[in-house]
Amino acid sequence: MGGPFQPQGFAQSEGLIDNQSNPPPSAKAKVRPLRLDLTTLNLVLAIADTRSITRGAEREHLALAAASKRVSDLEARFGVQLFERRARGVEPTEAGRALVRHVRSLHANLHALESEVVEFSLGIKGHLRIVANASAISECLPPALAAFSNAHPQIRISLEEESSAEVQAAVADGRADVGVFVPPLLDTRLVTHAWRSGELAVMVPARHVLARRRSVRFEQLLDHDIVGLHHGAAAQELMRAEAEGAGRTLKARLSVRGFDAIAQLVEAGLGVAVMPATTAERLARLHAVKVLTLAEPWAQREYRLAVRRQEVLPTVVQRFVEALTAIPPKTTPGDAP
Repeated sequence: MGGPFQPQGFAQSEGLIDNQSNPPPSAKAKVRPLRLDLTTLNLVLAIADTRSITRGAEREHLALAAASKRVSDLEARFGVQLFERRARGVEPTEAGRALVRHVRSLHANLHALESEVVEFSLGIKGHLRIVANASAISECLPPALAAFSNAHPQIRISLEEESSAEVQAAVADGRADVGVFVPPLLDTRLVTHAWRSGELAVMVPARHVLARRRSVRFEQLLDHDIVGLHHGAAAQELMRAEAEGAGRTLKARLSVRGFDAIAQLVEAGLGVAVMPATTAERLARLHAVKVLTLAEPWAQREYRLAVRRQEVLPTVVQRFVEALTAIPPKTTPGDAP
């Protein structure tokens, strides 16, 4: 951007504190509003990344003495230690890690601000950053995105695939505007909305011993190699937990990204798989595989939309959520009111 960004409440001066004295912090002391600047916040991030005040100062083009003073002034102002000296450099304390997390979130917001404002000059009226798990992308999200894009052609949409846990973290940290994931809810910084329901099914090779069945229980799959998604995928973690609950070990011998790759491996006889039923049926028309019903209560699952908890949602985000949730869901912990 053209110059240092100064949000409301941020100091324009180089230092972090004014010329008044700084009494020792105490529980009863009246805390003055913090006066922060991006140079110092970027320095904190650089030190955390490089594990060195010297290298952090070099990355931010600051003299070592000036960098050290900024850190000490910031620690004095907060009343907490931000970094600890270790044998291999410095490590952020718990307070330091919290500050670093907020600085990263601030960077993400500033990047989004810059991108969105620049896009207005190109005729784009907004940018919607969506992150979703693989099942949602494969099973139900594309038609919804197409309908929204057709109704709002001047809104640019970007989509990334992550695991359900990573989806929640991306939205909570401000790296995405909306997430689509499968419960459980892991981050209380989110507000979620019920959206679609789905069902898991079993895919086996066409000549597999289970291929003559119409449905199977999960325990029947535990004797066979499992072809699944990468570690952290919701269905994979669910199967792992169910296997452990039954005192068994999940034979997850092959892990890949993408359901088409899973179908090819199953067709080759390298194992069986559990995936969204609609995706499995679609792939069964392309590969020599058989799709079976998974006769387990947990085979029924729910897709939820997630947005970051805030007083007012950006207009583009609000429009997208309203378009996908025509009927408000019942309020539950972590849900939108």
